[in-house]
Amino acid sequence: MTGPAAPGGRAASAPLLGSDTEPTVFELSVPGRRAWSLRTTEVPEVPVADLVPVAFRREDQVELAEVSERDLVAHVTRLSHRQFSVDLGAYPLGSCTMKYNPKVCDAVAALEGLAGVHPAAPPSLTQGWLSLLVELERALCELTGMAAATLQPAAGAAGELTGLLLMRAWHQAHGSVRHRVVIPDSAHGTNPASVTLGGYQVTTVPTDERGCVDLDALCRVLDEDVAGIMLTNPNTLGLFEEDITTIARKAHDVGALLYYDGANLNAILGVVRPGDMGFDIVHMNLHKTFATPHGGGGPGAGPVAVAERLAPFLPGPRPVALEPDEEGTARFGWTVPPQSIGRVHGFHGNALVLARALAYLLVNGGDGLRRVAELAVLNANWLRTRLRGTFDAPYDRPCMHEAVLSARTLRDRFGVRALDVAKRLLDEGFHAPTIYFPLIVDEALMIEPTETESLQTLEALAQAFERIVAEAAASGPAEAHAAPHHTPVRRVDEARAARHLVATYDARH
Repeated sequence: MTGPAAPGGRAASAPLLGSDTEPTVFELSVPGRRAWSLRTTEVPEVPVADLVPVAFRREDQVELAEVSERDLVAHVTRLSHRQFSVDLGAYPLGSCTMKYNPKVCDAVAALEGLAGVHPAAPPSLTQGWLSLLVELERALCELTGMAAATLQPAAGAAGELTGLLLMRAWHQAHGSVRHRVVIPDSAHGTNPASVTLGGYQVTTVPTDERGCVDLDALCRVLDEDVAGIMLTNPNTLGLFEEDITTIARKAHDVGALLYYDGANLNAILGVVRPGDMGFDIVHMNLHKTFATPHGGGGPGAGPVAVAERLAPFLPGPRPVALEPDEEGTARFGWTVPPQSIGRVHGFHGNALVLARALAYLLVNGGDGLRRVAELAVLNANWLRTRLRGTFDAPYDRPCMHEAVLSARTLRDRFGVRALDVAKRLLDEGFHAPTIYFPLIVDEALMIEPTETESLQTLEALAQAFERIVAEAAASGPAEAHAAPHHTPVRRVDEARAARHLVATYDARH
């Protein structure tokens, strides 16, 4: 951090672009300085006593930074150059599907007819929006092989909870009281959390030597106390569950439902559908698979599609097509399913994310979506093969959209762990991959290149990994342990940051 603000309006040692330091807006503050404002609003001044009751007034003055518009814009612009995004380079976070977002979809979402509509406007004034939502639901159901869907959930985890509430409502409607949900030991971290939040107990089944669900172990825990099984296919090891139809049959034999975690849907678009595998409930991460803005906490969208028998339980209200009017014009409105579990989100989800997703679907079309999956799988397998020998391959067989490798040998021989590799990769100009997940892989590196990265980018990424390993072999772990070296902020203690969060400037004092 720098010192107090200088008389010229800029902090005494405020940085230029590319510097390692940036003062806070408070350190740029100069008493009496203001941003641009209207000379007059012609609104008569009203005593504060007439506007704010005494009980709601602060006793002390709010501490606000006093800066000019020029200094404020410069400050924010400099900060904007201190981040990494999918628009700047490869973002190979495994299971997160951080791919480039086509700007045509942003242009669609920015249309005034969409962005300017109040969510509480009546159906008569929102026919365009309702038509969009109905068309998106139809497309998602076609892609997944399901009968109906809700677009309300705001993200994947919200979709998971919605799916579990639907599962509970289904069993209750059939007079069945069940307590357990089965998930594999390679499940996404949100799965057991969602199961618990949904009021169920978690039963874990192991992974077999090929990286799939151990079918014998699964059969041993299946009984009429199991409400459902939560799976993603391909799974978190990037491998397709070869026994999925058998798993579905055995789940249904005991009256359980099969739930699809859609985090890895990008690998199977247009190739195979969860509904055809036997799944009853499917959530989709539109902010992953359908390339809407992703990261930084949102916005997201996690629609949940269901088989016909579960449609009466979907959250409401739902957008639906009505009978055409007397002139044959299509009409749309809202309906609440007869056994609805109720709302799971205010208004109707993150609507502009839904608009982006439909634009993505229409731009690509059916053949284009299949090509998305094919290229995602091809890229992941290219990297898996290219890096074989550089890292361990615990499940060395063709993968789907992501390759799971291990830095175990690198750690044992040279003292460089997966965390060190990830930090050193930042110096190479790439975002780090997912590390230490799945939990069943020691020193895991989960790399998902996505279909949007070129062969040249993949080669550059592979070479960066190779340089990191060669450096450790030649010089030891010192460089990797101290990485990153060239980012605005050096290595941080992520665990301490999460446990002792400093959310505001004044919290440091």
